[in-house]
Amino acid sequence: MFPLQLGKGKHWIPSIAIVGVTSALIATDAHSAPYFRSTDSFNGYNRVFSSANTGAFMAAVPAAIYTVGLIKRDSYAQNTALLAAEAFADGFALDLAFKGITGRKQPLLYNGNGPYPDSFFNGTHNPFHSGGFYSVHAMAATSIAAVIAHRYRHHRWVPYVAYGLAGAICFSRITSSSHFPSDVFIGGAMGFVIARYAVLPAR
Repeated sequence: MFPLQLGKGKHWIPSIAIVGVTSALIATDAHSAPYFRSTDSFNGYNRVFSSANTGAFMAAVPAAIYTVGLIKRDSYAQNTALLAAEAFADGFALDLAFKGITGRKQPLLYNGNGPYPDSFFNGTHNPFHSGGFYSVHAMAATSIAAVIAHRYRHHRWVPYVAYGLAGAICFSRITSSSHFPSDVFIGGAMGFVIARYAVLPAR
């Protein structure tokens, strides 16, 4: 229903902001990404925040919340985990469409520090491939963080921890050259928007 809401004059400011920042990052991707292809400064960081590790962690957090809620018969905790899963599923469905249409190459498919020609439509259009526009890891991290941070906002430390970990995961997608910065930004933005304005308002 989002396009209809735009047609009614709603959400224009955040929409323009997200599109504007994403466009600016796309314009500078070819200049910012090469640094991470030519440095080994983040090797240790990338090992800790690898795709497998972060994927397992993001799956484990809602699962743990649900399990604890089940054991304690805490329906609020169980619903929090289910909302996080719903936010991820919504974002993942959109991610498949974005990747299938844009067919964007990963930075790691380029040699060293360049040159980095246009990456859009020059990669695979398989929606299940790694990388691409936008980052599913960034989307998942921020969507899960947004749900947990909002549902447990009465604990002041929870939002800081949730968004801090999400930010670390998002950054790892850039340092590992799995994604361009714009992929990560739009993925994170989509995750937050879907969680806060599509999944959570009715709860």
